[in-house]
Amino acid sequence: MKPVIPRVAAVHDISCVGRCSLTVIMPILSNMGIQVCPLPTAVLSTHLGGFKDVAFCDFTERMPDFYRHWKQEGITFDCIYSGFLASEQQIDTVSQFIDEFSDNSPLVLVDPVMGDEGKLYSVYTSTMQEHMKRLVGKADIITPNFTEACFLLGERYEEQVAEPDSLKDWLVRLADFGPSIVIMTGIPLVNQQIMNIGYERGSGCFWEVVSEHIPARYPGTGDVFASVLAGALLYKHGLPFAMQLAADFVATAIKTTFAAATPTREGVLLESALPWLGQEWARCRRES
Repeated sequence: MKPVIPRVAAVHDISCVGRCSLTVIMPILSNMGIQVCPLPTAVLSTHLGGFKDVAFCDFTERMPDFYRHWKQEGITFDCIYSGFLASEQQIDTVSQFIDEFSDNSPLVLVDPVMGDEGKLYSVYTSTMQEHMKRLVGKADIITPNFTEACFLLGERYEEQVAEPDSLKDWLVRLADFGPSIVIMTGIPLVNQQIMNIGYERGSGCFWEVVSEHIPARYPGTGDVFASVLAGALLYKHGLPFAMQLAADFVATAIKTTFAAATPTREGVLLESALPWLGQEWARCRRES
């Protein structure tokens, strides 16, 4: 029986302190009326940015045990959503998970988390990049940031983008990997603004959302954006609406956090920003 509430399998780590990955994904999607079933990749005492001597428990070997039990119980998902994956084996395990749960054609969103600010994360080898390209090919939607798009395509990173229209060709090339929707996030423009640009292969349409640049970087904002996007799409809202809502919520969370001057390593003040999302989402649902 199809569940009344949409159900998402979220393949992410649990970073217990720092507001990223599952600790932001679960409250956001729950707030939007969606059940989140985590498939943990690892459990960390904190995220890896700004903390020392992080305690780490790798779940790679147990992940198949979890999803095979789900398969045995006849559990299905409306969406499979993956984020940071720390090894070739994890990437391949997620690929197998997608294959085994494809019967009901869930929406597959892959956030190819590999780096930021023009640099790859330390664990990402060239072999892992190739594995990630294959995983991207199984997605319906991908949400790379500007850095990740550069590495997926072999393009040069720029501190500021003077001609954002030139990136439309990048989105078409990323869609050639397989996904029908590509959203490139966090594009730094020359006028102190941040742009997200989306492309839908079926219609050939592009959409842009531009936000004010706030001079602070917080972990987990990509997870926040992709979660709101997935939630809106699962409730059959169009891509332009989903992108705008996700960008507006990220901007609200960043502005709230920047004003509070909390340490950046602690992430955005999700607890303070969630009421905005709840009110906006309720209004949108009433009007739809």
